[in-house]
Amino acid sequence: MEGSFEITLLIILTVMAGISAQVLADFLRVPAIVFLLPFGILLGPDGLGLIDTQILGIGIEVIVALSVALILFEGGLNLELRDLGKVSGSLRNLVTIGTLITLIGGGICAHYLAEFPWGLAFLYASLVVVTGPTVISPLLKHVKVQRPVAALLEGEGVLIDPVGAILAVVVLDIILNGDADPISIISGLLLRLGIGGAIGALGGWLLGWFLKRSQFLSEDLKNLVVLAGLLGLFGIAQTIRSEAGLMATVVSGIVLRGSSLPEERLLRRFKGQLTMLAVSVLFILLAADLSIASIFALGWGSVWTVLMLMFVIRPLNIWVCTWPSDMNWRQKLFLGWIGPRGIVSASVASLFSILLTQRGISGGDAIKALVFLTIIMTVLCQGLTAGWFANLLHITSTKATGAVIVGISPLSRLIARLFEEQGESVVLIDTNTEACRQAEAEGLRVFVSSALDTAVLEEAGLASMGTFLAMTNNGEVNFVLAQRAVEEFDPPRVYAVFPRDSQGQQHSKSPQKIAQAFIPHLPIKIWNQYVDEGKVKLGVTTLKAEGLGFQQAHLQALIRAGELVPILFSRDGRLEVMPASQEWRSGDLIIYLLHDPRPALLKRLSGASQAKRLSVERLPEVEEIPLTKKEPEKILGAVPAESKPEQVAETKAKVG
Repeated sequence: MEGSFEITLLIILTVMAGISAQVLADFLRVPAIVFLLPFGILLGPDGLGLIDTQILGIGIEVIVALSVALILFEGGLNLELRDLGKVSGSLRNLVTIGTLITLIGGGICAHYLAEFPWGLAFLYASLVVVTGPTVISPLLKHVKVQRPVAALLEGEGVLIDPVGAILAVVVLDIILNGDADPISIISGLLLRLGIGGAIGALGGWLLGWFLKRSQFLSEDLKNLVVLAGLLGLFGIAQTIRSEAGLMATVVSGIVLRGSSLPEERLLRRFKGQLTMLAVSVLFILLAADLSIASIFALGWGSVWTVLMLMFVIRPLNIWVCTWPSDMNWRQKLFLGWIGPRGIVSASVASLFSILLTQRGISGGDAIKALVFLTIIMTVLCQGLTAGWFANLLHITSTKATGAVIVGISPLSRLIARLFEEQGESVVLIDTNTEACRQAEAEGLRVFVSSALDTAVLEEAGLASMGTFLAMTNNGEVNFVLAQRAVEEFDPPRVYAVFPRDSQGQQHSKSPQKIAQAFIPHLPIKIWNQYVDEGKVKLGVTTLKAEGLGFQQAHLQALIRAGELVPILFSRDGRLEVMPASQEWRSGDLIIYLLHDPRPALLKRLSGASQAKRLSVERLPEVEEIPLTKKEPEKILGAVPAESKPEQVAETKAKVG
């Protein structure tokens, strides 16, 4: 009983420490490994001594094997095949030629700089050819880079993991058995990859086929069926050939993703949560088992080995593998900088350390220490500077232009034309054929379909667009559409017209990602009617430092009175949809609609006949007001919080 309680307490401490590290990393927007490693070391024998992995015995190997299988399956399940198709050539080169470059370069550096024997040097190099989705994916969630760059990093992280792990097993076999026949080396590698790939492809297809036809299963049970299925495929492949199970899990995840399951979003969320737990537990356990003394014993030669891997071998790898691609030098430079190692390197190195020790071969602890040193240095140097480096190179996806607008109406057509006048491509989506016909008559690009169809959004080009705007007449539908766009494509700017107190916003998973468009409680039907009947003017105002407070009060009074709606704003030369919570600054250019209820006859008599297309102009009713020597704060006191447009105009006259 005492032994079982110790193991129970160890698991409890491990889970609590791992999740605490994840929470802290999420709060500070850095990769979780930045805190997982120090937390594990702190709780291990070299720290507080609260976690001793020795009591787990052979159980640590079981935990590592099953956790890595789950992590790789989730990585394959999250791969965007449409994005991979755009970088398939470079990705193929990275998994093949790139692996060879890292293996040879890393082995040479480990031998001459870290003074490892040739066998152990190449074993180390085989362990660090992988990058890993457990580090790359969280990094790309915080650092929004252009889609080709993100797709290549994600694809490399997922696909190179099983290749690297199997390669490491082959190198280990050579060290243990002394079999250095090149033909047997290549055949062993290809055999494991082939067996794993075939089992994974067949198993993934069968899982997808079963889930589509098993309508009697609940959603929760379907998630568990997938979990049992991936573990079964891993076990079958491992039984046939050792380490073939890793390739099987990756391929099964990719094939299952391609099956287009109706419950795919829920499945990915469930597997993502399991993976986060697995990563947390693994890193804490493996870091707790790490000896700090073994890292310091490596000497400066090992530090130089890692630096060569980061600043010479990785850039050379990217330069060679992306040579025939359309990527520019900025994208290639960023790819050359980002190559953090993750959980697969750590877990396989820990297992190999145990195997080498059991066989009486010295150097197992040194291999593990050097791998962990590589993980620490690459994560800290590359992971923490990725955002700064991406901004420096101007490859962040926030620079993307173009807009996809869901819901065709007079107001959305007007916004689409304003975007097009700025040289941005715009696509409108609606199921109403008559509304689509009107938009096409104005020369706008239209899709007659539901925006819930991912294929339609893909064809519309949302993956490379900068803005998604949902503005149908139904606020709840708009919010659901925006959530779907975030989950499937994650464009830089996502807006939706919905009530401030909508149920969707209260329970939103990422409210900071979905912005409420225009103003709270926008009566969109009324304003569409105004635009359709020509009862609006299209105006522009530039906010100035002098009198900024009065300008803001003036505009807000008109908004509260229902007479004005800001629709777009320009800051730093980029046109964006106006969010309801936007803080206005000096220099902002605001484009708005002003209600103009005068009868058409009166408009014609006054020389203000309505054109077919609204043109942007500076309207005297709203334009900035020349200030006297009085301070703006004193003037603001003359404008009550609930001022009507007539009162504002009267105040304006007095000030003028």
